[in-house]
Amino acid sequence: MAEHKLFGRKNKCFFGVQRIEYLGHFITVEGVSADSQKIKEVKDWPILTTLKKLRGFLGLAGYYRRFIQGFGMISRPLNDLTKNNKFKWNSTAQQAFVQLKEALTQAPVLAFPDASKTFIVETDASGYGIGAFLMQEKASDSFY
Repeated sequence: MAEHKLFGRKNKCFFGVQRIEYLGHFITVEGVSADSQKIKEVKDWPILTTLKKLRGFLGLAGYYRRFIQGFGMISRPLNDLTKNNKFKWNSTAQQAFVQLKEALTQAPVLAFPDASKTFIVETDASGYGIGAFLMQEKASDSFY
């Protein structure tokens, strides 16, 4: 590294570890997963009573959007409340809030794809939203 004038901080370098935290995620041999402390915070999140609180929740949830299939469709009623000062909590927003919290707390572990295995792309579209999900065959020959 020194030969190429590259430097590293010892307190930020890890070698031979089984798990490392990076930007709110844990990276392991199995793949990438969300931070369990953040998941607990989402489970305990109180009902959103102001636009500022709604935006805060959507900010945290949006950070983990790649872990959730159909995130855009689930969060749409909440996003609609942020437009044109239309914040008025209702049963649709409550249902979306609960569904999004549940999806965030049960997010799957992501793994890097193995190009030697079979892939399946599931897609779904409607007038409400569009989504896609890439699945890969596991060693047991079943898809997850």
